This record gives sequence, C-alpha cells and structure tokens, in this order.
Amino acid sequence: MFEMLPKEVREGLELARKRDLKRNSRLRVHTDDEVFPVLRFWETGFALDVENAPHLRGLVDIYDGARHLYQCLVIASEEANGEMVYDFKRSTAVRDKAALDFVRDETAPVALLGR
Repeated sequence: MFEMLPKEVREGLELARKRDLKRNSRLRVHTDDEVFPVLRFWETGFALDVENAPHLRGLVDIYDGARHLYQCLVIASEEANGEMVYDFKRSTAVRDKAALDFVRDETAPVALLGR
C-alpha cells in the first residue's frame, strides 16, 4: 500500500512512526554509561532505533521510568525496518526484596511483640 506513495512521503511516515513509538514508550535500556529508548518490547526481546543503537552484547538493565524491571543478557540479532532487534539470552525480573533460601512456615508469627 505504501509503495505507491512518493519516497519523501514514505520517509516522513516512517519518521513520524518512530517519533510516536519513542514518545509513547517509557522503557529504557541502560548499559554502563548510556541510555537508549526502547521502541518495541516483547517476551523474547526488544527493538531500538537503528540510528543510535549500538550492537549490544552482554548485560543490560531495562527500566520503566525510574523503576528497574529486568536485568537481561542480550545479543543483537538483526536490523529490520530502521530498528535494531535484540534477543534475550536471559531475562530476570528484579525484585524489591531478597529471595528466600528456605521455606517459610505458614503458621509462623508475622512479628514479635515486645513487653
């Protein structure tokens, strides 16, 4: 459908689509010192704008605003439609408390009352 449009119009539509994706997404990928806005995110990976996206490989953190969501091991997989696509090798959800290394008894007291 878009093939009938002039080249300049297609490029303008693509720029507007990218701008809207960047504006609507709060997700960000944090590497050592750099931050990149996420255009698309799905269960097995994410996509960044190809213009400012490096070929990431290794450990990255994904944030939603200021909230840390995931710590991921990623690899750059392909470049398509102006996006650099990354696949997760490992994706771990970040928790706000430490994992328990024991089974908690359901009948155990919640707190200790002092005298």
